[in-house]
Amino acid sequence: MPLPWLDSPQSRFPDISLALADPNGLLAAGGDLSSKRLLEAYKSGIFPWFEEGQPILWWSPDPRMVLFPEDLRVSKSLQKTLNKSHYTVTFDKAFAEVIACCAQPRGSSPGTWITDEMQTAYTQLFEAGHAHSVEVWRDGDLIGGLYGVALGQLFFGESMFSFQSNASKIALVNLVKQLRQWNYKLIDCQVSSEHLESLGAVELSREEFRQQLHELLPRPGKDAPWSLDVV
Repeated sequence: MPLPWLDSPQSRFPDISLALADPNGLLAAGGDLSSKRLLEAYKSGIFPWFEEGQPILWWSPDPRMVLFPEDLRVSKSLQKTLNKSHYTVTFDKAFAEVIACCAQPRGSSPGTWITDEMQTAYTQLFEAGHAHSVEVWRDGDLIGGLYGVALGQLFFGESMFSFQSNASKIALVNLVKQLRQWNYKLIDCQVSSEHLESLGAVELSREEFRQQLHELLPRPGKDAPWSLDVV
C-alpha cells in the first residue's frame, strides 16, 4: 500500500489507525510545516520527524511513550543535584537558543532531524504561544533545556539537550513541577527509551493515547507566555 502523500495545503492526515507497523508509526509524507498543519497534527496524535534531504514524514507510533506528571521518578542522585543551588531554571526565555542547541549533532551521528525548516516552524509556534522552552543556566551559560508544544492539558515533548551532567533532567523535573501546578495531565514522549522509562514514563497503545487526546485537548491549559524564573 503506497504511503499517503499530502500534496496540497488542503490535504488531510489519514486516520492514525492506518499508520504502518514497519517502520512503526509512519503515516504520511509531504505537506508543510505551517503552524496550522503542525497544530492539526498534534491534535490528531501525529508528529513530524525527518532528516535533511527527506520529504516531511509524519508519525503516530504504537505504542506511544508518555509520562503522567504525578508518576515522575527522581533518583536519589538526581535529587541531590536538584537540591544544589548552582544553576537557574527559566521558562520561555531563550526558545531559539534551546531549539538550536537541541539541533546540534550528537555522538557519532553528523546529522540532525531538527532542520533549519523545523527550527523556523517551531519558533513560529512559540511566537504564537503554542510552543515552550525550559532553560537551565549556570554562571550565565545555557547548559541544558528542552522544548515542546502545549495544547489543552497536554505537553508534547520534542527534544532536550545537556551540555553538563543532568542538565536536561533538571529541565524536565522543573517542567513537570510546573505542569502539576497548572493541572496538566500528560506529557507525550513519543518514542520509548530506557532513559524515559527510568524517569517513570510508560507506554500506551495508540488508541489509549487517542482517548487521552479526546479527554485532555478540550480542557484549558496555561496561557502563554510561560515566562518564569524558577530557581
